[in-house]
Amino acid sequence: MLGDLGTASLAVGLACATLTALLWLRVALFDAPVRTARLGSTATLAAAAVACALLETALLRHDFSVRFVAENGGRHVPLYYTLTSLWSALDGSLLLWLLVLGGYAALLARRAYPPRLHAYAMVVVSVVMLFFFALSSFAANPFRPVSPVPTDGPGPNPLLQQHPAMGVHPPLLYAGYLGLVVPFAFALAAPLVGRDGRGWVRMARPWALVAWAALTGGIGLGAWWSYAVLGWGGYWAWDPVENASLLPWLTATAFLHTTLVRGRTAWHSALACASFLLVLLGTFLTRSGAVASVHAFTDSPLGPMLLGFVLLAVVVSTVLTGRRAPEPARTGRPRALSRPTLVLVNGVLLVTIAAVVLIGTILPLLSAPLDGTRVSVGPAYYQRTAVPLAVVVLLVLGVPPALRDRSAALRRLAAPAGAGLGTVALVGLLSRPGPAALTAFGAAAFVLTGLAGELIHRLRRSGPRPGRLAGLVAHAGLALVAVGVAGSSAYGRDAERTLRVGETLRVGDVAVRLVGVDRTGGSGSMAVRARLALTASGRAGPTITPALRYHPARDTAVTVPAIGTGLLRDTYVTLIAVSEDSGSATVRLAVNPLVSLIWAGGALTATGGVLAAARSARRPAARDGRAVPAPVAVGSGAAR
Repeated sequence: MLGDLGTASLAVGLACATLTALLWLRVALFDAPVRTARLGSTATLAAAAVACALLETALLRHDFSVRFVAENGGRHVPLYYTLTSLWSALDGSLLLWLLVLGGYAALLARRAYPPRLHAYAMVVVSVVMLFFFALSSFAANPFRPVSPVPTDGPGPNPLLQQHPAMGVHPPLLYAGYLGLVVPFAFALAAPLVGRDGRGWVRMARPWALVAWAALTGGIGLGAWWSYAVLGWGGYWAWDPVENASLLPWLTATAFLHTTLVRGRTAWHSALACASFLLVLLGTFLTRSGAVASVHAFTDSPLGPMLLGFVLLAVVVSTVLTGRRAPEPARTGRPRALSRPTLVLVNGVLLVTIAAVVLIGTILPLLSAPLDGTRVSVGPAYYQRTAVPLAVVVLLVLGVPPALRDRSAALRRLAAPAGAGLGTVALVGLLSRPGPAALTAFGAAAFVLTGLAGELIHRLRRSGPRPGRLAGLVAHAGLALVAVGVAGSSAYGRDAERTLRVGETLRVGDVAVRLVGVDRTGGSGSMAVRARLALTASGRAGPTITPALRYHPARDTAVTVPAIGTGLLRDTYVTLIAVSEDSGSATVRLAVNPLVSLIWAGGALTATGGVLAAARSARRPAARDGRAVPAPVAVGSGAAR
């Protein structure tokens, strides 16, 4: 019953999405009333919501006649992870994708913009909605029946039952990905309406800020989740699926900053389109089985359809944005040391980083069909290419705060430059962390000192107005992330050893002593835990219990690390293996300095995006498209 209703809801959603696209096209071509088209967008969202609700109901009722429930549900699964099972596998996650996309479409339909520009943008969004409904209906229908009906299911992937972030990270990431469809839609609609489309950047910017803030939060939360669950002690492995989330973040950041410079229509259109095209490419990488990743879904029939849609979107974007009106001639020569120039420089750098990451991500896919061998691109490639460019971006974003008065720019740069050089000298003398980390420390000190001066100036001038501080908050967060990444990479130490009961493993002034090994069995899983006495700086700490859990239904063992979090360093202990007699255990001990700054900096950066989005949303878009924004930079570049 639920399966039939779910399949029917997908069919209704597909019909609504098709009709809605036609209705908005009618509005664009014939200036028809928008009421019916808006109702169509609402109905499409309702169909997606009903489909999600029906699958959640099937999961909660353990209706194993529904294939998705039989493959990903289980009576032993806790309620929270039963709810999050909706997006734990490919077919169900597409329903969440449709729900978020439908939400954006319904919200955009209700906004007041220049009529033809708005209508064409809604046509684009509705066509994207139509494609994903077709994908879910014909290639990834989670409601297909199963026979014979099993009495129980294996539950979701055990890795997805280890951390509460499962309930927040995927929805947040989807909100970031799919919010970028709105700037993409405006960029494609603007060339079709001529003069009426001149103000599209003003209208797209608040949507891009919301998407950017969500994507920033999603990436940061995903890194924390990986660090807390996977047991390898890291937070970013340059995995293809991780890269797929980073790529649109980079181009969206570049888009937000180039919108601060007037008259760069070609940049605006290209970056708005590139951001969503990279979302589609990431969707292909994640959902086609084309890449091997702990974050990716398994092999699926969606690959050819997704790849075809990506190629179609690239062609349409190229054709439509190539029709843009010529940009007005610029008078005068741009200043070499000015905020607009530095914003554009950082935009170029961000796009260059995205290109480097894109090459490293897709090269293994391209090499296999070309010469029969699959090229392996590891972290070393990104550390030699993308990381140095990121440090340059960090350096450049520290300059604009000094440029509010060009006559005194060099004097205002003296304090940040002195702080940066002093940090390099002091850290280099005390610890010798290596050139890359040392440069990152100096760049972060340069940025934070400049931001502190700018903060004091703004507080004196206008008081604590959060919206005007959004760029400073985001930039400070990025600087803290840089310090955390550089510190954990340069100073992190680890050791691995097989310990018998009573033996000790030591890393620096941190040691763990094996006290014993415990084995337990429970509902749906079995666990073995090592009891370890922790000692730090000569002081006895708590007993920690890293574990290995075996899930028979999935025939999968997962590590559960024990993490002692501190302000300046984390103690990270992983249980690798246990002897049959429980008399010994193989343990990995890692000391990870400054990791907490990564999480704090990520939260601060996302907060800056939220503040900027809130301020931008309070400025209503002019219906004639001529309004000029009062922008706030986030991510890298200038704030004003």
